[in-house]
Amino acid sequence: MSLPEIVSREEWIRARVALLEREKALTKARDELAGERRRLPMVEVTEDYRFTAAEGGRRTLLDLFEGRHQLILDHYMFDPEWEDGCMSCAGRVDQYGNTAHLHERDTTIAVVSHAPIEKIERWRRKMGWTFPWYSSFGSRFSFDYAVSFDETLENPTYNYRSAAEWRERGVPELPSELHGTSVFLTDGERVFHTYSTYARGTEQVGGTHYYLDMTPLGRQEDWEEPKGRADALAPRADQPRAGQAAGQR
Repeated sequence: MSLPEIVSREEWIRARVALLEREKALTKARDELAGERRRLPMVEVTEDYRFTAAEGGRRTLLDLFEGRHQLILDHYMFDPEWEDGCMSCAGRVDQYGNTAHLHERDTTIAVVSHAPIEKIERWRRKMGWTFPWYSSFGSRFSFDYAVSFDETLENPTYNYRSAAEWRERGVPELPSELHGTSVFLTDGERVFHTYSTYARGTEQVGGTHYYLDMTPLGRQEDWEEPKGRADALAPRADQPRAGQAAGQR
């Protein structure tokens, strides 16, 4: 395993102070970016989307707000043909913690998947989750918000890139399901779409990635620098045998 250089405490302090200036700049830039995100325009949602709840009842998009003004929807990867939900998405939603802190700020967080509610409920019980989770099966919601894909889509896009652009990046075909996070706002009975993020943009939902960014071994992902830091560690949540390895820790 490749490890950090060993130095004296004085050398470490100098290096740490130099890095602190860059961290402060990043914090300021992140605050500015959040401000720009809040300045984005919004689009009224006029489609009559219907979702199935845990008890089998049908819900509108407005119902999912649970009477609050803001709604964060996690698009959890779960194809109708799959028996289990995505394990990488599991690592994200596991970090919701106590959602009462969001509720106190007039915000609801919930999960939506393309799979039928029966499969979702079986998976949720297995994982021990209690957050609200709805099925969009039978509606175009997951397709319209660019996380589900099939042959009916003429020009599919993911993360605001076309299928042709993804092919240029080495992805020959978009899979049937991908992940994302969408944000909605109500004004009376009207619902507006204000924001959606995909791929690594969903990291901001959970904190594990940012905690790992503080460690010498990092996130243990192939793309990270310096190379070779965590090659011998257990598989990640998105790799084969992840579930078995997690049970052995």
